[in-house]
Formats: sequence, structure tokens, C-alpha cells
Amino acid sequence: MTRRTPPAARPLVVVGDALLDVDLVGTASRLTPDAPVPVVEDIERRERPGGAALAAVIAAAASAREVVLVAPLDSDEGADRLRALLDGRVRLIAIPAGGGTAVKQRVRVGDHSVARLDSGAPVAVLGELPAEAAAAIRDAAAVLVADYGRGTTADPAVRDALAAARGPVVWDPHPRGADPVPNARLVTPNGAEAARVAAGAGVAGDGAGLAAVGARAEALIRHWGVGAVAVTLGARGALLSYGSGAPMVVPAAAVTGGDPCGAGDSFAAAAALALADGAVTGEAVAAAVAFASAFVARGGASAWDAADGAEPNVVAEPGAESVIARVRAAGGTVVATGGCFDLLHPGHVATLRAARGLGDCLVVCINSDDSVRRLKGPSRPLVTAADRARVLEALEFVDAVVVFGEDTPAQVLDRLRPDVWAKGGDYAGADLPEAEVLRGWGGQAVVLPYLDGHSTTALVERSRV
Repeated sequence: MTRRTPPAARPLVVVGDALLDVDLVGTASRLTPDAPVPVVEDIERRERPGGAALAAVIAAAASAREVVLVAPLDSDEGADRLRALLDGRVRLIAIPAGGGTAVKQRVRVGDHSVARLDSGAPVAVLGELPAEAAAAIRDAAAVLVADYGRGTTADPAVRDALAAARGPVVWDPHPRGADPVPNARLVTPNGAEAARVAAGAGVAGDGAGLAAVGARAEALIRHWGVGAVAVTLGARGALLSYGSGAPMVVPAAAVTGGDPCGAGDSFAAAAALALADGAVTGEAVAAAVAFASAFVARGGASAWDAADGAEPNVVAEPGAESVIARVRAAGGTVVATGGCFDLLHPGHVATLRAARGLGDCLVVCINSDDSVRRLKGPSRPLVTAADRARVLEALEFVDAVVVFGEDTPAQVLDRLRPDVWAKGGDYAGADLPEAEVLRGWGGQAVVLPYLDGHSTTALVERSRV
């Protein structure tokens, strides 16, 4: 009996059109005398993998799993440069090709493209797929098809190999590309691609609303005969449909700045990696949306080889320090409050709303799970710290949440140094334990009225009756 490779050791295989992307970045301070076009000077040449090659290096950088790229590649100078960029990052199985390596050169001034120069049109020279490529596709943990409309995915030998793949197939389509193979687990068109293909399939309908996008996704599943379609919607996230029932919508994290170039590749790569690791389709799409947002925030395709750990410019779920810095820079008042907040109830809501009214932001400091156990006993908390934080962050009057592990918030207060510490409860006339800490930087501890008859302990006791 042939022994199959354990799933964890099997690679992710990327199949598609490999390109060489070149950015020619310069400055422009004047126009040419013969036409109203800028004169670009002091040009710096920046090269990176493009197309399926970009998807492959993105996947390789995001996972310890081996990534194999199967793509047509000529033997010209462009191919040599592309091979050098891939070396040490992905394993390349080149399909013999002619016609020259596809090179896309963008002329850029700062962050703006002023022209694009395309050359090369590689054509795979196939009678049958090389045995090494066919075996890699067949035995992959998952296959990502990165179609850039250059003909690779239309070749019968390639399609036969994809149809025989044992792992899930993720297909990132192109308007000029081939239809996905029917056994594809997930197809990931963007909104414009989905509308174009749906219209070509005779599905009428205008608009970018979720109802229209969902109808197109259902139509595409029937048209292609695939398992699911995730329509990527840029800053709006993605809509996932299985062809019937309510679609799943995954919102994207808000991003300031960044470069959306390569976002689709990053989305498809992350989804394929998640499926390779055993995720269900919905989990894979959620992971892909989060990954694509971070990828765009880090600079997109132009930062493809940036060092790991570069801080993305994502503004969703801001940290307490950034919230406080922003408020202080504007001369505002920082308010903090704290507690276990194990089961959020009307008493908590009233106190939090009142606390937010005392200043220009509210930071909620919550006890960690271990801290709650020490304070409340081994049966608490009922809700983990991560989930308690998510619930609190969803309230419009909460700007940030901080989890602390000590029995008192003294250390976290000394780090955050709020102007006001607000505590709900029957402390009127008493000196709050945190008051002395606040005095260290001129802050003020205050007591807020407590909504009588509401407490987590009382809720727990009533539930036991």
C-alpha cells in the first residue's frame, strides 16, 4: 500500500501565471514642454514577484508550510530575475514556456502610478504536464489557483491535474481566465469580477448592495458548479455564499493608508492556507479577510519582502495607549474605570455611560481570568477575559479595554495615568483604594451612582433557583 504523506507535512501548491512586477519610482517637479505629462527623474527600480508568484511568496511568508509554485516560465532575463526573487522562499516547478516572461512595469511618482508598461506573453509548451508538477498538485494539502488570464488554467493538462487534486482547491479568477474546475472548494472573485461573470451568465442585476452581491454569488456557484464563492468587497470585507441560505458576511478591519495592490492574492493565499490546516470554509474566509486587511496596512505588494513584525496601520480595536495619546494631544480628558464585568448587566451599562460623560474617552480596565478567580472564587469568571473585552469594546461609549492580572488596577493605572478614575458602587464618602495612586499625577478618583438591584452575583444566584 502506498503511504500518503501526513497532511501537516504536505505543501501548499500555487498554480498559475507568474509575472515580474517592476516599480520605477521617482520624483516629478515639472512637465515636458511638448505635452502635459510629468518628467520623472531620480528613478529607483524595485522588483518583486507578481501574479501567482506573488501569491506564493505571500503564503510562504505567512506559514511554516512549504509552498510550491507551478507556473510556465521562459528562459529569458525576466525569468532569471524572477527565479532569483523566488529563491529561498518557494520551491519552483517550472512548466516549459515560450513568448517571454510577462513583465509589468509601473512608473510611479511617490505613491501614484502615472503609467504602466507591459511586455512578454508566456505560453506554456505542453503536451502533458510534467510528472513532478502533476504529483505536486495531486498530493498538495491545498491548491491555490492564481489565474492572471495568461492561459495557464485553460490548458487541458493543467485542468486535468487540478481536477485530480486530493486537497481543497481555492480558485482566484481573472476576467480573461478560464472557468474554475468543478471540484473547486472556494472561488474568490472581487466584486467587479463577480458582476462581470454573472452578467455573462445571464444574471441580471445592478448595484453593490449585499442583496445584489449575494444573488451574483449564488448564480456563480450554479454557473461554475463549485462548492462556495467568496466575493471580496475591499474595505467592506467579503461575502461568502454556498449557493443557498443566508450568506455569511465578514467585515474587514478599518485601515488607514496602505496599498491595496495584492490584496486579492493575500486573501486567496490566506484562505488556501487555512483550508490546508483543516479549517472549514467559513473559518478560512474569516481568516483571509483579517490577513488581507493586515497585508494592505503593511504596504501591500510593495512591502512583499518587509521584515516580519512590521506594524500594520490598522485602526480597528485601537489600543488604550493610542486612544489616550490622541485625546491628550487634543487637550481632552481621559477617563478610566474598572471591574470584572463578568456578566454585563444594566448596572454596568449605566456606570459606563456615566463614566464616559466625564471626559473625552473611556478606558475600561478588566480583571484577568486568574484575577477574577482569586477575587470571586473558583467558579468565576463565567465569561473569559477575551470575550468580556469584545463585549465591552462593542459599546459605543467604550473607547478601549485593558486586561490586568493583578488583584487591583494600581499598576495599570500607573501606566495609563488617566485624569479621572470613576468607580460605580456604594463608596460615597469613602476613600477609594485607587485614589492615592491617582494623586501621584494629579488625577481624581470619583464615585458614580450605582443602579440598585443589579449585580453579577445576584444574576448567578437567581439562575440557580
